[in-house]
Amino acid sequence: MKVPIEVEDEKSEVVEPDEVTTEEAGDESPETPEEVDEEAEERARVEAAIRAGEEAAERELAADADRIRSERDELQKKLSEVEDQIESAKKDAAEAKDRLVRLQADWDNYRRRTAAERLVERERAAEGLVTNLLPVIDDIERAIEHAGATEENAQLKQFVDGVSAVHAKMLAVLAKEGVEPIDPAGEPFEPLAHQAVGRVEDKDAYDETVAQVYQKGYRMGDKVIRTAMVTVTYGGPKRPTEDPAAGEGEAAEQAETK
Repeated sequence: MKVPIEVEDEKSEVVEPDEVTTEEAGDESPETPEEVDEEAEERARVEAAIRAGEEAAERELAADADRIRSERDELQKKLSEVEDQIESAKKDAAEAKDRLVRLQADWDNYRRRTAAERLVERERAAEGLVTNLLPVIDDIERAIEHAGATEENAQLKQFVDGVSAVHAKMLAVLAKEGVEPIDPAGEPFEPLAHQAVGRVEDKDAYDETVAQVYQKGYRMGDKVIRTAMVTVTYGGPKRPTEDPAAGEGEAAEQAETK
């Protein structure tokens, strides 16, 4: 639509809005479709590049995370294996210590047992030797007793003194080995140390008293290796029993007196 514009003394042409010059529009020209498409494509490329960068970063971070998780799992596996080895080593050490303790105990028992066996063997050997010597000692004692009953003779007396000295030395050697004679004349009869070969009636002696010793016995340590052959009295009064309390009272009185 054309609008008539009136100017003084002149008539100007009607100007169409579309025909306004660039200068009149403020030097602003509208963008062309090609320019709009280029800007859109540029923005799309930038956004695509940003998305690609973000995706690449995400992929890299995911790969790093996977690698770290893998390294963690591997380290955890190695740590578990080391812990298992440590536990196994502790178990082996405990078993070895237990075996060592048992072995030490077995060795101590074996050492004590063998020591006791050697002691028993030594005592048995010594006992056998002493038992074999006892008849010789008996013969020497009978010879000394018989020589003493003969008539006085200086040479015979010297011989008897020499045999008596030998007899004393033999008893001294046996005493060092813990051997001592059992000569129970006048003592109470003990069935474990004495062997009764006869009985003698004696009303003046306590009943069950050793009257005569035919053969001495011998004791080695606490063991009787040969019982004494004796005769035992009967018909006399019973031997009074000893009161332990009375004996303790007497000992206390003696201590106070001292």
